[in-house]
This record gives sequence, C-alpha cells and structure tokens, in this order.
Amino acid sequence: MAMPSSLLWAVDVFGRVYTLSTVGQYWELCKDTQLEFKRVSAVKQCCWGIACDHQVYTYVFSGDVPIRYQEETYENQRWNPVGGFCEKLLPSDRWQWSDVSGLKHQQLDSFTLPSPHWEWESDWYVDENIGGEPTEKGGWTYAIDFPSTYTKDKKWNSCVRRRRWIRYRRYKSRDVWAKIISQDEPDQLPDPFNDISIGGWEITDEPLGRLSVWVVSLQGRVWYRENVCHHNPEGSMWSLITTPGEVVQISCGPYDLLWATLWEGQAIVREGIDRNNPQGISWSIVESPSSENGIMHVSVGVDVVWCVTKDRKVWFRRGVNSHNPCGTSWIEMVGEMMMVTVGLNNQVWGIGCDDRAIYFRQGVTPSELSGKTWKAIVSGRESDRSQTGSSTSLLSAGCFFTDDIQNQTNAIIQGDADTSSDTELPSVPMSLANTPPTGAAGSSSGNGTGNQTAETHANLTVDPLDSDQGEATVASTSSEKANLEIHRTSTNANPSAELQWTNIDLKEAQKHPVLSVSTFAETSSLSSLGMFSVGAEEQYGADEHPLWAWVSGGGCLVDLHSPLKWFTVPSGLSSSVQSLSLSITPAQTAAWRKQIFQQLSERTKRELENFRHYEQAIEQSVWVKTGTLQWWRNWKPHKWMDVRVALEQFTGSDGMRDSILFIYYMYHEEKKYIHVFLNEVTIIVEVLNEAKHSFALYTPERTKQRWPIRLAATTEQEMHDWLSLLNMSCCESRRIQGPPSHHAIWSVTCKGDIFVSEPSPELEAGPHLMPCDQMFWRQVGGHLRLIECNTRGIVWGVGYDHTAWVYTGGYGGGFIQGLASSADNIYTQSDVKCVYIYENQRWNPVTGYSSRGLPTDRYMWSDASGLQECTKTNTKPPSPQWSWVSDWYIDFNTSGGTDREGWQYAADFPASYHGHKTMKDFVRRRRWARKCKIVTNGPWLEVPPVTLWDISIIPSSDADDEEAVALWAIGDKGDVLCRLGVTQLNPAGTSWLHVGTDQPFISISIGAFYQVWAIARDGSAFYRGSVSPKKPAGDCWYHIPSPQKQKLKQVSVGRTSVFVLDKNGNLWYRQGITPSYPQGSTWDHVSNNIRKMSVGPLDQVWVIADKVQGSHSLSCGTVCHRTGIQPMEPKGLSWDYGIGGGWEHITVRGNATEASRVTMHDSSEESPAVSKDVDEESKEKIEHSKTPLMVSESQELDRNAVNC
Repeated sequence: MAMPSSLLWAVDVFGRVYTLSTVGQYWELCKDTQLEFKRVSAVKQCCWGIACDHQVYTYVFSGDVPIRYQEETYENQRWNPVGGFCEKLLPSDRWQWSDVSGLKHQQLDSFTLPSPHWEWESDWYVDENIGGEPTEKGGWTYAIDFPSTYTKDKKWNSCVRRRRWIRYRRYKSRDVWAKIISQDEPDQLPDPFNDISIGGWEITDEPLGRLSVWVVSLQGRVWYRENVCHHNPEGSMWSLITTPGEVVQISCGPYDLLWATLWEGQAIVREGIDRNNPQGISWSIVESPSSENGIMHVSVGVDVVWCVTKDRKVWFRRGVNSHNPCGTSWIEMVGEMMMVTVGLNNQVWGIGCDDRAIYFRQGVTPSELSGKTWKAIVSGRESDRSQTGSSTSLLSAGCFFTDDIQNQTNAIIQGDADTSSDTELPSVPMSLANTPPTGAAGSSSGNGTGNQTAETHANLTVDPLDSDQGEATVASTSSEKANLEIHRTSTNANPSAELQWTNIDLKEAQKHPVLSVSTFAETSSLSSLGMFSVGAEEQYGADEHPLWAWVSGGGCLVDLHSPLKWFTVPSGLSSSVQSLSLSITPAQTAAWRKQIFQQLSERTKRELENFRHYEQAIEQSVWVKTGTLQWWRNWKPHKWMDVRVALEQFTGSDGMRDSILFIYYMYHEEKKYIHVFLNEVTIIVEVLNEAKHSFALYTPERTKQRWPIRLAATTEQEMHDWLSLLNMSCCESRRIQGPPSHHAIWSVTCKGDIFVSEPSPELEAGPHLMPCDQMFWRQVGGHLRLIECNTRGIVWGVGYDHTAWVYTGGYGGGFIQGLASSADNIYTQSDVKCVYIYENQRWNPVTGYSSRGLPTDRYMWSDASGLQECTKTNTKPPSPQWSWVSDWYIDFNTSGGTDREGWQYAADFPASYHGHKTMKDFVRRRRWARKCKIVTNGPWLEVPPVTLWDISIIPSSDADDEEAVALWAIGDKGDVLCRLGVTQLNPAGTSWLHVGTDQPFISISIGAFYQVWAIARDGSAFYRGSVSPKKPAGDCWYHIPSPQKQKLKQVSVGRTSVFVLDKNGNLWYRQGITPSYPQGSTWDHVSNNIRKMSVGPLDQVWVIADKVQGSHSLSCGTVCHRTGIQPMEPKGLSWDYGIGGGWEHITVRGNATEASRVTMHDSSEESPAVSKDVDEESKEKIEHSKTPLMVSESQELDRNAVNC
C-alpha cells in the first residue's frame, strides 16, 4: 500500500514554487502562479513563504472540513416592576452587550472580519442550548444577579437574564497564497522580511493546530507571529524578539528546537521554549565548526541540527536533545551544499552547490541520524510531461535507437534506481563506455536522427542526476555539444567514474579524474539559455533539470519502509501499462475468480462422480504439531506450568479434516491430559500480557465459566505459529473459508485485534434461539479502535491514531498466513497509541509536595489505579509488536484539567482531581504519556486525509451496486462529515461534505431510513432533519433533551429503534418514534454497566458489558445480546452472555439474516440468556425489561479473569 502522501516544497531560481509528493514522481507547479517567491517553509497542513516583494504569504491546503471560527456575544437584561425584563440596566451592572465575563463591551456591529481572507457564514442567531439542555424559545437563561449561576427556568427571584448570540466566520483563501496583512499602524510595520521558518506544532496541541512562525528581517531582527492556530491560520500580530546580534537565517523544528545564524558566523539557540512560553526565554551562542568559515545556513528537526558553512561544507551537530538544545560537537559530512532542510522524522534534503539539484539524504534512521549518502532527486516536472507528451519518454523514443542501445539505456536507469552506493555500479558503465562512438559517427555524418541519438545517449551516460534524463527530446541543440559530451565520456580513463558522483559522500573514492558537476551544468545551461526567446513561458530546455534555489521538507514525512519514486526516471511505457491495468476493476477480477472457481468445482464433482461407491482406502491420522508451552493451571494456587501440547489432525470419510488439541501435564507426579475438539472452539485470542506471549482458547462451556484455556509460548514467533495453525484448523473443522460475508458481525478487542463471526439465522429469531456463546469468531489481520459495517459489505474502521481505514474484501493478514489468508487485498497497516503512567506526590509541611508518600499510599509512579508500579524505565510497550516512537512527555489533556506544569490536585488518593490547588489538597498527580507504534498488515486501505473519531454507515438499503450508500462520520476535532460517492464498488467513497454544527460532536448514527442522530461533546442529543439520498446532508439539527441529569456518550439507530448510552454506563431506549414524529417523546431505561452498543437493521441490540458474572470469575468487556426484542417489545426482555472479557467494540449493523418468523412463547423460559449459576433473585430481575447486567454487585473482579 502506498503510504499517505506528504509534500516536499521547493523554489526554483525563477521564484516559482513546486511540490513533490512522497507517492508521486513529478514536481507539480503550485496552483497560484502569479507570485515569485524567495523562500518557503512548510508543515503538513500549510506553507508560509516570503515573496520577492518581501511580504509574507500563507498557503493553507483546502480540505473537506472548513476552517470556522465562532464569534459570540451576550445580551444582558434586568427585570423592573414597570416593564418586566428590559434593556435598562443599573449603573453598576455590566454592558447591555458584553462578553461572557461582562467586562468587555461587545455590540453585534462591533465584530468585523480580521482580514479579506474571511467571510461570514451566516447572520447572528440565538443559541438555544445551555449545558446540553435546550432552553425555552428565545434562548434566555435566568439568575438572581450578575454574575451568578444561570438556569433555563425562570423563577420568582430571577432578576436578571442573558442569552448568547452566535455567528460563524469561515476562512475562504485556501489553495491560494494569502497575503498576511498587518493590523498595526503603518509606521510601526516590521522591516521587509528575508527568511521564514514554521514549526513548534508538537509543543502543545492547545489551541488546536498551533504553529510557531518565526521570520528574519533584512535588518537582521527576529519576529514571532502571535496566535497562529487551526481556527486562525494567519495569526494576529508580529512580536519583536531581541537577539544578541544581527540574524541572517532561522530554523524551527516541530518540537522546541530553534536555531538561527548570525552575520558573524555563529549560531544562536533559543532556550526555554515550552507550551506556556512558545517564544522561549533566552539565547545561547554556539560557535561555528571551523574558525575560518562561519555558519551560513542552519536547519533543525526533532532532535537533529545540520548546518552549511560559508565554504559550502555540510556539518551535523551531535548530542542535540530537548534537555541540551545546543548539542555537544560538530561532525563534517561529505559533499558541498547551498542549503539543507530537515523533515518530519529527521530526514534531510539539500541543494547541490554546483548543479543546483535537490539531493535526499539516504540511510537516516533513529539509530543513525546522520545518514549514509546523498542521492539526487531526478523527478521531472509536471509541465514537461504535459508539453512533451509520452512520445518523448525514453522507452517510446526507442524507435530512434538500435535494440542494443535501448537495452543498455534501460540497464543504466535500472542501475541508478536500484543502487544506493557506488561500489555496486562499475559493471553498468563498462558496457556503456563503448557505445557513444556509434552515436558520434551518426552525428558527424550530418544525420538528424544520429544527432538525437548521440545527444540523448550522452545525456544518459554523463548525467545520471539530470532530472529529465528520461525524456529524449528532439531539441535543436548543436551537434558540437553532443560531440563534446561524447568525447568526454569515451575518453574518460576510469569507467567507474562516470557514475561515481551520484553519491557525493564517497570523498576518498574520487581520487581518479572525475567529470565535475559544474562543468556539465555550465555548458548545458549556457547552450540551453542561449535558445530562449523573449517572454518564453518555459525557462528550461526540456532536456535540462530545473535549477533550485530553496527547498523545505518541514511537511514531508518519508516512511523508511516505503520506496520513493524520486530517483527513477518516469517512463512512458510503464504509465500506459498502468492505465491498462487500472481499467480492470476489482469487481471484474472478483467476478472472473468466482467464475473460474465454479468451473473447477463442477469439474471436480464430475470426475469424482464415478468413484462415489468406493470406500476410502486409508483413514489418515497425522500429528500436525507438537511442542512445549506453558498453561495457566485450573487449580489453586493458579500459576503457569510447563506442558506438552499436541495437535492431532485427522481426515474423515467425507474428506473433511477435524482436529483435537491435547495438553499433557503433571498432577501430583501423575501424568494427565485435557483435550479440546477444535470444532467446539469458539475463539482463539491473543491476551494482552507484557511478561508472556499468551493466548486463550474458548469453548461455549468455558465462555459461561469466564475461564478459558490459557497457553503461553516462549517467543512471539512461536505463539504466532500456534495461533496461525489453530485458527486454520478451527476454520477447516467448521468448513469456513474465504472472506467474511456481508452479514458478518465484526468486533474489536481492547488490544485492537479484529474478529468476525458469521451469524446463524437462528441468532435473532426463531423457536430456538442460538446462544451467542456458541458463535465462532475468527481473526482478521489489522489493528483498529472501532469498526462499522452494513448489509452491503461496506466496512470502515478507525485506528487509535484516528486514521480511517476501509475494508478491501480480503481475509487473513497479520500472523494468519498460507491458505487462511487471501493472496491479494492485504496491505500494510500501522497504528499509534499512547501509554500512560502517573507521577504521584504528597504534601508535607517541611518540603511541600514531594515523592515521599505515606506507607499506605499508592506507588509514587503508578498506573491510573495506583495498584501497579509503573516507572519510566520499567514501563514497556503493550506487547513486543509495538515500538516506542516518542519520549515520555507530560500530558496536559487529562480529564479534570491541569495546571501549567500538568499537575492535578485532590484531598487524598483516590479522589476526584481538579486542575488548581486549594487549601484542602494534600496530594497531586500528573500524567505522562509516550507514543508507541505497531506495523502489521490486513485487508485495509487508508482513507486520507481527514482523521476520524466516530463513523456510521446506513445499515441496509435495497439500492443497486451503483447507488450511493449514506456514511456519516465525526472528525477528531468534533466536525460532522458526510461521505459522498460510497458504493459497493467504491466503498472508500470520493470526498467529505462538511455538516455545520454549533459545538463539537462525539458520536453519530444513521438508521435504515436515513434518520441521523448524534451526540455532542457536552452530552446532549441531536436529530438531523430531512436527510435523504437526494439531500445527503439534511437541513438542520433538532436538539433532543437528554435523560434526567445524564450526559450521553453514544447513540445507535437501527431500523426504527434509537438507543443511547450515557457516561455512567446506562442504556436508554427512545419511546414514541413514528414516521411523522421521528424525534420521539421520552427515554426509557433498559440496563446498566454497558460500555458500547450496536443496534442492527432488524432492531437487534448487542452490547459490550462490564461486570458479567460467570461460574468461575467476573469479566469486563463481554459481548452480550438482547433477547426477546419484538415489534411490541422493542426494548427486549433479557440478556444472553457471549464471548468476553476484554472486548471493546462490536457492530451488528450488517446482520439482516433472520429465520422464518415463528410466534414466540414465553421467552423467559426458552431464552438461554441466564447463566446456570445465577441465583433465583437474579432470575426474577431478568424478567423485567430494566435488567441490570451486573449480577453480583458485591463480588470484586477476579484477578485471574482474562482481559485480552
């Protein structure tokens, strides 16, 4: 799978801005071509630049989610006995129109747009919502006096009232260069600017998308742009930062690293940059690496610094980190550069000193930050491709060549593309050294074709760094130039030298006479420039690479695992082959595969028909795998013990395989065994355990007990071998193969593993319901946080890093290899999540807060519960598949708020924490976070670029394959989005449509008849009116009151039912919904202890529940099914307990399979929902619709219960 694309920005010597995608092959000219630029600085979401008029411009990428800012003001009124509430206030009162505090006068007409790049979205309107509750018409809230606590209800003593007015403005200048207009007085404008650098977005994520923008003026002064963030992409004003000398150039990294260079040649480093002070506090001076030549240019990354001195030498700074931003010493790198730039993960680019080509530093890894070699980027420009067309591409031009030459040409391109060090190259130029005279002979005879051949061939041989070497153009260059180049090539004494300088790191190897870059660049550029006509639009000859003046990699993320296409010359043939292959759709391929499979099956049946009456000669029985594992033993004290495990696989008379797993152990020096028939196993799941590579096997009986068979291997590879084999054997025993059906039920464990189950028709209706602990779950590769599906086979997932993924139709992946995994439709998938630990402190009168607690206190470094010690050194990633990708950092986004240093205060452990210290607070804690990453594979493709929080797909519709399927989502910033162009053939859709809201949302669901419900971050519910296939975004939101004193967190809409879940784990059903009144009337309580829920197309309800009682232990995160749901009993009657614990998410929105309808008798008798070990009192509870899920309130969670 191609990695998500990011852009490398560059400016050529004519001031034109180009971008090169990490998945692309061509430089694309920036859309807004009116301006000429000197320098640019880019991050992922935008680019800032200094044009030739010395003004600053910003280029914000267009996205599906608009940039909106909410302006608000309050209208205040006081009651008087004569006229009731009126605008006349007391002299001591606040203004009639004010901000929320009442201190600032804010009339409606005082709000103006900050710059011409904004536009108003709508007029002013009243907000009729207070803390998640709808107010009366008019939006007034009442209080005794200003300032006070406001309520929506008017009381006898309500003397004042206020209401909030809202208006949104939208940033409109996207995908164009927007000039930064200074709001200051004209005589106080900063000097003309000379250099710019942006970064600092990783210092803090508050406010959202915050950026540090630093500029240097022509006078050598440094300025900082205040308040640049997502909803204010231009910032507000320039602040002057004092410096120890005149500054020439500046560079800002994504974190807290900021270096600048002085006229005298030293570097200065900014110290004290943090989330509370993004401008930093002071400067430190770092001397130049060489006394003769000062620093000319510097560039910083996450924790690296590169510089170029005045003699064009490149240097790397050793020992740089956030604790020591100055580093320790300089190391000289090989090569001469005009400038260098550092990218997102410390990747480096530079502009060559002589040829003005852009070079990429290969071999930069976290362990080797300085990299290995420079390699030139030879990508052509999009404009060249469109002008010259595919006829001038190298392979198309092969008609001018002999076969011999064409083959050699391919060979040299292949060599340059595939080789990253010079030592492997000499064999290729050897064959080429003899070919140029052929071209020379042709050109001397005056033949035009000979001229082209000679010139093109010479270019290919002499200049492998030429960005357009793939384009054999028929430019009217003189034959003298071609002969000159041929002569140089053929007379070169050292054949390996021709390509020696592709990697300019190998200083020592360049002892032989080598053709220098500068001589060729000089001759070619002079001869080309001589041909320009006045006002020619294209300033380069088509056979010459662009000359670059500036490059910025601040927004470019180069994935170490994915190959780049920058170093190979684009070929016309391959693009035509690509277009040919693209014309065959995945659906056609699938149809062909199905047809071939059917033909093979029919042929096999025909051939076997004659031999039906023969008995099978031998009943095969074979030991497939034996080995030693550890087993979590059944009896107390529970502990791991060594066992021998054997999997016996046998083939029955019908040719189908079945398997038995034997576990041999010693009990009081007596050899015993337990065995499991694999056709009874319902799931094999990896268990989250830092110390062991363990997994669990469940059968229906063990699911009831909440006590699976737990086995552990010594290595991760051994565990995956067993898991893969056992999974395949289980699928063979149950005759399951191929991808999941459209009606499959998908679920995700708290570890992020994905499981899928094929529903039986008896699962939802019928005289004999199938208990859900008998469902068989098989694993699908990949790693997700949540997953959603529908009856058309469209499945989307969201990772822990909020990346959206769409299902490709494959199966297997991850550790599941061989026949149990599809050969195609499996792609690389990565995910990033945070691991948290807590630093705890107690106050004492002598030292204040310190890490010395009472003997009864929790560990001073612990997990959230305080029961487990977790220090920075002993905390490992969740499993060996994860690797750290950041250092420990203080997390300021903890619920309850934090102070400036990240601390939360409380009276004692454990208690409710708050973000400010009071007199009664004797303990405090702060949360530290560290990011880790997993790279796996599965049948998933990324849907860039918007990151998501929640997703919902319309559960069922009778539309054909071509008709659009409604898909709604919530972005990770709380924006509501509607996906356009989603069909069965194109499940990823085409683009996002933004749906406006007054506040951020957290949950959304669309029902079978386009009824859209959503939950806002403040816990209130909303219904979207008039959504239909013709009007996919609907028209407006209706506020639905929440259940009394409850904040909602999730909603799910089925065919006609609407269920919501509040933050205390209570499940509610919406009564009174009819086609004419789709908002319903009241909330009915159904159950407690629910973590997540999913309502399907048959209005079936499945949940992930906590505290489910088994005969051996209590489990959290258990799949449960609501039974007894009928049209007259939409809330159902009781719960049926399935697989668990350790489950995080389930979706049944694809399951529309129902058995033939049979009148159900007393469902409490027939429903197998009640576990045998539930006492009589609990049975009585289950008879009622308000069934509590937690059966035993008193029993604590068993420490031996499995949480995956």
